[in-house]
Amino acid sequence: MKHNKTFPLGISLVSFLLTLGFSSNEQFAQAATPENAPATLKNLLTQIDIASNRGDVNSVMQFYSPNFTHGDGLNRQTMEQALTSFWKRYPQLRYSTRLQSWKSEGNTIIAETVTTITGLPSGNSNNLALKATITSRQRLAGTKIVCQEILSERTQLTSGNKAPQLVIKLPQQVKVGQRYSFDAIVQQPLGNDFLLGSALEETIQSTKYLNPTPVNLELLTAGGLFKTGRAPSTPGHQWISAVILRNDGMIMITQRLVVKK
Repeated sequence: MKHNKTFPLGISLVSFLLTLGFSSNEQFAQAATPENAPATLKNLLTQIDIASNRGDVNSVMQFYSPNFTHGDGLNRQTMEQALTSFWKRYPQLRYSTRLQSWKSEGNTIIAETVTTITGLPSGNSNNLALKATITSRQRLAGTKIVCQEILSERTQLTSGNKAPQLVIKLPQQVKVGQRYSFDAIVQQPLGNDFLLGSALEETIQSTKYLNPTPVNLELLTAGGLFKTGRAPSTPGHQWISAVILRNDGMIMITQRLVVKK
């Protein structure tokens, strides 16, 4: 019993694009508190949230440097394309960014932020509700963001009146070649319902953001997904996803797995 269904995984994960990030080996133990952050930094985060809540792509992109780079391979042009497509699919999103820490480095500022994104069902998104939480670092030169990379990421999509409730067990990071467990456990009693589901593992690349990933759902013999994976032999980031479907709803949860040396 198989059911082929295409879910917009690549688009849903673009939600991280409005979080601000910069990959760095520096520790933030000596960083200043958010309360003492420069007014320009606080205002920048506020203005990006305001523009994002309006779905104003042009205003958002004004805060990004022409030479903007990203750890996942995106540049300013491909980011704008992905963001435009994402907001067409999910036109009713709400963004809220919280500054965790910051520090000055020469003429630039490095800050760590947490962004929460929520979206109500709409016809454009095939009645999918979205919720994402992303932690990232950013490097700013003046009022422009020049570098970005995501530290952690969790995206949830649901549809239907009674989407299954899942508990996900997955480490945030592993070493190259390390084996790890990925469990997605359904919380409600199944009764007479059947479950369809699938687990996906994707290496994060810039091409993934605009191309939906086809998902092959299979009949599950247990109350969830219980998988074992092995990290690749080279460092990088991966998306690990669980999709569960029952007769009264669907849920998809994706988390970012960091693979380190």
